[in-house]
Amino acid sequence: MDPRSIETLRAIMKALRTPVTGCPWDLEQNFETIAPYTIEEAYEVADAIARGSRAELCEELGDLLLQVVYHARMAEEESSFGFDDVVEAICRKLLRRHPHVFGDEAARSAPVAKSFWEDMKAKERKDNPEAGVLSAVPVALPGLTRAVKLQARAARVGFDWPSVENVYDKIAEEVAEFRAAPGDRKAEEYGDLLFALANVARHLAIDPEAALRAANGKFERRFAHIEARLAEQDKRPKDSDLTEMDGLWEEAKRLGK
Repeated sequence: MDPRSIETLRAIMKALRTPVTGCPWDLEQNFETIAPYTIEEAYEVADAIARGSRAELCEELGDLLLQVVYHARMAEEESSFGFDDVVEAICRKLLRRHPHVFGDEAARSAPVAKSFWEDMKAKERKDNPEAGVLSAVPVALPGLTRAVKLQARAARVGFDWPSVENVYDKIAEEVAEFRAAPGDRKAEEYGDLLFALANVARHLAIDPEAALRAANGKFERRFAHIEARLAEQDKRPKDSDLTEMDGLWEEAKRLGK
């Protein structure tokens, strides 16, 4: 079998899912149990990109491709659709949403608006009049990403603050409500605060997930500096105290970590 052929990957997946002779673990899986792995693999692709590792990116893209083949194989087993249907669906969608590339001469010569892609998706939603404005935002998206997309969809029909200053005021309001909320309402008010922060990110064209990942990375680097400096004294964080560690944290900041 040619390891560079998609057909080889499909054949391997079919063998893994073949009753009796296949892999016991793979045979036990279904769409619901595999979905978390699909999400995880997408994040690992993003992580490889963030770290600038093309070798890891190649490997992680293969893992993500396997998820597509896996879901398509399970769908084929229940006669819902197959891998070829998945390929056809995305090809048709790309052709449909890029008339300025694949259309007739008039379509190709027409100027392309910045919102073209979203306009095309909106037109497709009109073909399903029962679908609400927010219905196409996937539930499984990360919370902050989904919040931004929900807000963006609502904004396109006029439901939006006129200025980011209004959102700053809303954040101050949500902070006050969070601080005043009793214990059984803390989680709800915390969610409202995060939603307002996501709205600021949308107004300022900030990717909240990327911003949080960057903050996580910064925390990791600075805490690693604390550990390294303590190790010079044959100490570990549990042997230190907050005052000492806070001083080392500030040192890490001064060093640009």
